[in-house]
Amino acid sequence: MANNESLVALNGTQISYIGHDCKEIPEFLGETYGQFARRLDLSFNQLRSLAGLKMFTELEELIVDNNLLGNDLQLPRLPNLHTLTLNKNHLTDIEALLEHLADVTPSLEYLSLLGNEACPNQLVSPDKDEDDYQRYRYFVLYKLPQLKFLDTRKVTKREVMEAQERGAFMKVVKPKPEASLNEAGSEGHPLPYSPLPQGSRDPMTHKGKDPTVIQK
Repeated sequence: MANNESLVALNGTQISYIGHDCKEIPEFLGETYGQFARRLDLSFNQLRSLAGLKMFTELEELIVDNNLLGNDLQLPRLPNLHTLTLNKNHLTDIEALLEHLADVTPSLEYLSLLGNEACPNQLVSPDKDEDDYQRYRYFVLYKLPQLKFLDTRKVTKREVMEAQERGAFMKVVKPKPEASLNEAGSEGHPLPYSPLPQGSRDPMTHKGKDPTVIQK
């Protein structure tokens, strides 16, 4: 497990702790950087809980792609969080997730859920079509009307209007229990997507051995 000495600090506000196979957020990250961190990337770990985020009170961007987060996901209240990517986790209950996000992330504008069964995208669910995905988008926007970007697409004014009028009736049916997660792509075959605008992603690789803090 990494310790304080292994973290390279540059008086920045962006923290990357990628590819360490950790099952929970290390305490030292929050104790040392929680008060001023604005962006936190925890991709390619084995996280099943994000309880350690309670110390990251000023967080604006959270990247937790390629982890093991499920329907019991609980976030602390993050009033400044505007970007959240949960790609390729184990989320299946879209309604519960959206209601939770509406409660704890009031400033959320960018959300990506690709690679989860809760998101009926054709890349991960060959049995779904564009109509299924569009209904999902209406339902998400009905629950989170402030979103500006969802998965791979910018939210349009027409979608917002449709979501207000019909979104409540677009609830996506939950997948069958024990459905195979292999459709979301195995570890050896990552999905070919870049969900958020270039400006909201950093150019670093998603694999790494040393956590770093990057100056903004």
